[in-house]
Amino acid sequence: MGMVEVLFHTQRKAFNIPLHLGAIKSPCLVCLCHFSNTPTKMKSNDYLPMPHLFLVSLLLSYSWPTLGDTHQQHDSFLQCLSRHPNNPDSISTVIYTPNNSSFSSVFAFSLRNARVSTPTTLRPLAIVTPSHVSHIQATVNCSRSHGLQVRIRSGGHDYEGLSYVSQVPFVIIDLINLRSIDVDTENNTAWIQAGATIGEVYYRIAERTPTLAFPAGICPTVGVGGHFSGGGYGMLMRKYGLAADQIIDAELVDVNGKLLDRNSMGEDLFWAIRGGGGASFGVVVAWKVNLVTVPSTVTVFTVNRTLEENGTMLVHKWQSIAPKINEDLYIRLFLRAVNSSRQDGTRTIQASFTSLYLGRTDDLLPLMQESFPELGITRQDCIEMSWIQSILYFAEIPQSEPLEILLNRTGTAVIFKGKSDYVTEPIPETGLEGLWQWFFEDESLQLIFSPYGGNMDDIPESESPYPHRAGNLFNIHYAVAWGEEDAASSQWYINFMRRLYGY
Repeated sequence: MGMVEVLFHTQRKAFNIPLHLGAIKSPCLVCLCHFSNTPTKMKSNDYLPMPHLFLVSLLLSYSWPTLGDTHQQHDSFLQCLSRHPNNPDSISTVIYTPNNSSFSSVFAFSLRNARVSTPTTLRPLAIVTPSHVSHIQATVNCSRSHGLQVRIRSGGHDYEGLSYVSQVPFVIIDLINLRSIDVDTENNTAWIQAGATIGEVYYRIAERTPTLAFPAGICPTVGVGGHFSGGGYGMLMRKYGLAADQIIDAELVDVNGKLLDRNSMGEDLFWAIRGGGGASFGVVVAWKVNLVTVPSTVTVFTVNRTLEENGTMLVHKWQSIAPKINEDLYIRLFLRAVNSSRQDGTRTIQASFTSLYLGRTDDLLPLMQESFPELGITRQDCIEMSWIQSILYFAEIPQSEPLEILLNRTGTAVIFKGKSDYVTEPIPETGLEGLWQWFFEDESLQLIFSPYGGNMDDIPESESPYPHRAGNLFNIHYAVAWGEEDAASSQWYINFMRRLYGY
């Protein structure tokens, strides 16, 4: 098999990484945890959509001229696993094939987008749920030698299903059993295995201390494997940057089955996996990250304003305020169609301003009065809580629920399509007024505006493969969801999204 050379061009340098696998572009993903263009020209990325968020798919793609007989590949692959040197006997207990009664449930457990997995979708020849690094090494080596593609799944939130679907025979490495989290409060660091979810990460940090946190997304079931390697942004982004910005070491199994750390993989490869999609280069087993400090009390608020309540003006002003306001304050914006207050059954657009402030209400109110008085925030709008409680708040989990709910990995697969943009100039009010009409064409449409600025402006573009730093005001995440599973419905919604994206 020939080698693939991936050339990265950055302001820092250009370098070649020799690979035996196809690299994919993976921007930071955010998960659309729940489903509750403009005249301005925007920079875009159509490879994988970004909400808060998302798991990014992890992919090892081996290129072979022929794939041979599927059944023969299947049998010979399994025989290879059983014979692989340095592989404990326990691997037989973590292999699921279509003949296994648990195969379908294991496959579906972390499947989040039903659009990309239909009854006619090709299923993997096997799913391996490794409990030891040697299981990963054996799967990589045997897949390579038998011409099989490999998909690596952490939380399954990649929007196009690249961690669990393929057009050619493949196997899945599902990291669900590799999710230990070792928090070191003395050095403010943690080792996190790639099969953990960000909800598990948040819980384990809060279990040790209320004043340490980690800057990642808001959807607890997103897996860290793809989220970290794709960038990973959330409510602490303007204060501390991305999840990838806090990575200080990693363990990765390369295409030859070798286990590497930062020192042995070299700085170029270590640079590439922090925002360039870790599985473009191997199977990330674990990340070592810096933890960040937060006050014991934070303040949150959510206020809703409709078009009849000066919503267009407020959204327009938000674009200039949210990216430049104090970095301790993060104001995110959700847009959706709702019933108007009128009695004639008409619909309107609701703008929800959702905020995290790293401090108390007494300090937040004068800051809002000075920076964004038009929003009209009052003390009654503000709720003080701990940082870990804010995780429940932004995930729309009732505060009455125990924190252990963050350990719950189960979720529901929905049919949806998402895309994203980066905005460098404010959208004029006329552009917003045109945008509102799209919500009435499909009322499942939701837009999320996530502000940049703050620390994101201070980190050089070449610091990691994630280039969206200074000069970007905010990210737009577009999402539509539907209930019909037929091809015609899916195509209509996908075409709708593409038309919107071109607005």
